[in-house]
Amino acid sequence: MAGHLDINDLHVRFGKATILQGVSLSVRDKPLSVVGRNGMGKTTMCAAVMGMVPASGSITLDGRDILGLNTGRIARQGIALVPQGRRMFPSLTVHEHLLLVAQRGTPPWTIDRIYETFPRLAERRKNGGNQLSGGEQQMLAISRALLMNPQLVIMDEPSEGLAPVIVDHLIEVLRTIAAEGMGLLLIEQNLRVATSVADEVSIMVTGRIAATVDAAELARDREMQNRYLGVSHGH
Repeated sequence: MAGHLDINDLHVRFGKATILQGVSLSVRDKPLSVVGRNGMGKTTMCAAVMGMVPASGSITLDGRDILGLNTGRIARQGIALVPQGRRMFPSLTVHEHLLLVAQRGTPPWTIDRIYETFPRLAERRKNGGNQLSGGEQQMLAISRALLMNPQLVIMDEPSEGLAPVIVDHLIEVLRTIAAEGMGLLLIEQNLRVATSVADEVSIMVTGRIAATVDAAELARDREMQNRYLGVSHGH
């Protein structure tokens, strides 16, 4: 069952700089995408949910308050993060990375299923993290999160730097995750990914959620894209 995430009036300050200014959003049984230009606070919001930065306000998972818990406890509550930048261990092979997080028994996501979903990782299973392409590193980062079999996975810019054919595969995987009942909070700059995976898209502008709109409407409305994002569809 998907974990229900509720963020209410979330504030994050670094020194005198206010990064998040009262962010509120909810992830229920369907994926939610959050889009916005660089520097709007999207990654900071992910870090606040995972307990990586001090924050005020309210964050709950299935009604349980998780604000103020450390990152390890939040992960054990059922949230996994695919961070921006992938963060591989250069000395560990692909298979060793997966063994670190694989769970016993027969959960929905196993190492065998990862290799079926990402055949390229199966081919590269003996290669070290520093021997992988950017796309392969992203597949591995997503796989580590899935192997935790969380109630909710947060993905921060998963399509960044990926070739279009890999982005198409990523969209398929994200749709499968959602269809199987795992909660998904997707942070994206690629509008095609954001609007292909989620029915609703929240738009972040200068540390606030400026609007939450129908994904199909945002995909069609060039004026709205330019007003909030300064980009055109698919960029």
